[in-house]
Amino acid sequence: MSLFPDVLPMPPGLLEGRAAWYGPDLEQRRDWIYEFDARDKAEIDDAVRAVRAANVPFGEISPATFPLPTLGAKLAAFLEEVLHGRGFVLIRGFPTDRYTLEETAAGYLGIGSYFGPFRSQNAKGHLLGHVKDLGYDIKDPTTRYYQTTRQLDYHTDSADLVGLICLKPSKSGGESRIVSSVTMYNEILRRRPDLLPELFHPFATDRRGEIPAGMLPWFDAPVFQWFEGELTTIYSGQYIRSAQVNFPELPRLTAKEIEALDYFDALSDAPDLRLQMEFRPGDIQLINNHTTLHSRTDFENWPEPERHRHLLRLWIAPLNARPLPEWFAPRYGSTVQGQRGGIVTAETTLKFVLEAE
Repeated sequence: MSLFPDVLPMPPGLLEGRAAWYGPDLEQRRDWIYEFDARDKAEIDDAVRAVRAANVPFGEISPATFPLPTLGAKLAAFLEEVLHGRGFVLIRGFPTDRYTLEETAAGYLGIGSYFGPFRSQNAKGHLLGHVKDLGYDIKDPTTRYYQTTRQLDYHTDSADLVGLICLKPSKSGGESRIVSSVTMYNEILRRRPDLLPELFHPFATDRRGEIPAGMLPWFDAPVFQWFEGELTTIYSGQYIRSAQVNFPELPRLTAKEIEALDYFDALSDAPDLRLQMEFRPGDIQLINNHTTLHSRTDFENWPEPERHRHLLRLWIAPLNARPLPEWFAPRYGSTVQGQRGGIVTAETTLKFVLEAE
């Protein structure tokens, strides 16, 4: 039985609010960037030293074991902005230069724990992910684009929030690009309203071989959904298209659906909508997947392997995240706040790893 009604509801018209931003406007401001000050860094130092001295396992790092007396309140404000405001924040100045990889991971997990529980990012059960070129072939149906140097199309991840911290930047390229999916909806309504209904019905999306027990090798989800007064987006155009290639038993996309997806992809990277930012060592980017699409440009690595571009990633399930419709469950595992999102198969063992694999 389908989880979807015959016709999904749509918003009554244009949407307003802080989540409906335009990149060129934000480029003129810096209120979406926060720089750790000396006191913040001192609190992080104290907490990192404490968890390492006590041999606290990564899985037990939490606000209780990683106290941040004044920074904690700032992190709560960032979370509120990401969940219910603009939908993202860039935090600069995490002191990666003074830490080992293990200490950096502990500090990043400590900060991340203030936002919510961590979720598995792949079938291997990685709770601390590594965004790094592993030399994989994207033609392999199990390869994920973040494991290559290839440009990432605009997409959402399978968790409420995604966090990234930059350990090492690339030699060139690799800039982060984001766009408001609320603005995307508004602009499609203005420019191509005939295409908008196509984005409010389900598309089969390739799981890339990471199949939860009892599930199909794809999941169905509409790009846009209007639920309890909020517009929520879930999208991976690359994997919608690869599902069409890898699973011939699926219904073929119609000409209108293809046109809508192509238009969505082109509009997402429009200079009058998107915001681009570079990643410096110690930058932390936090994004609400339900209101913000993210991408990355192609990049070139340094010749020395130890200098290769390397980000650590968290998927996070805040306790106070927005309600989600039931058709998120096949992808998110659940719709319960704090317990949803991530990728878990019958073979998955949850773990934290310090090396990309």
